[in-house]
Amino acid sequence: MKLLLLGTLALLLGRSVASAQLAPTGLEGAAGESNLRDFTRGLPAVLPSGTEERVVGSPYADSRWLPARLDVYNARPLPPVSLKYDVLGRRLLIRPQLSGRPDSLVLDDTRVAGFVLLEPATPLGPGRQRRFRRFEESAVPLQRLSYVEVLHQGRYALLIYRHKTLIPPDVQSAYNTGRRAPTIVDHTEYYLRTPEGRLQPLKLSLKALQQGAPTLATALQAAVQALKPNSEADWGVVLDVADPPAAK
Repeated sequence: MKLLLLGTLALLLGRSVASAQLAPTGLEGAAGESNLRDFTRGLPAVLPSGTEERVVGSPYADSRWLPARLDVYNARPLPPVSLKYDVLGRRLLIRPQLSGRPDSLVLDDTRVAGFVLLEPATPLGPGRQRRFRRFEESAVPLQRLSYVEVLHQGRYALLIYRHKTLIPPDVQSAYNTGRRAPTIVDHTEYYLRTPEGRLQPLKLSLKALQQGAPTLATALQAAVQALKPNSEADWGVVLDVADPPAAK
């Protein structure tokens, strides 16, 4: 069983690396550039900068500018872009890769269903694709406009919902705690979407996943024993092994 799991893992990782290297990020040319201008609001993004008291924490899902592929509601060609998801501001920031300019633009994402960040390989692991889509299952209307990261998609889906809050400095508070800088606080929630469409909050643990997906209990146990997950991406691979994604 362990050899079978390791073989499956190698196949999944091989597909991930190949797709991360080969996935197109858009189309070049005048048509793509024109479409991209139509998808931006024409104004540069105002990014956090060094002030008297720097902000503690990051507003982004990932602070790096990563190559991205946009999933739009029509098939209009777009040029390659780098993207940041500003979770705090609920907006997508882009930099056209071909312009050579450092300007950051706010994307009009009303026509964006989701996006894929192409994370490069590092000495600690292979490159991978990180897929984000609208949180359409949420019972909270405002959350449906936000994006969730899809760690796994098979019969079940493992989702990360991130939201952030900004706490102002308390220098003028009667109960001054000494916190002189605005602080961004992360709130991360994990959900399992069942084949019936139910959305279950859970922790990333074997017991919680087995309770949420009892039909996968044995396969999850074996996958965890073989893979020993210690990161969000690792738990996504555990689900990939226990609940293989449908072949495309």
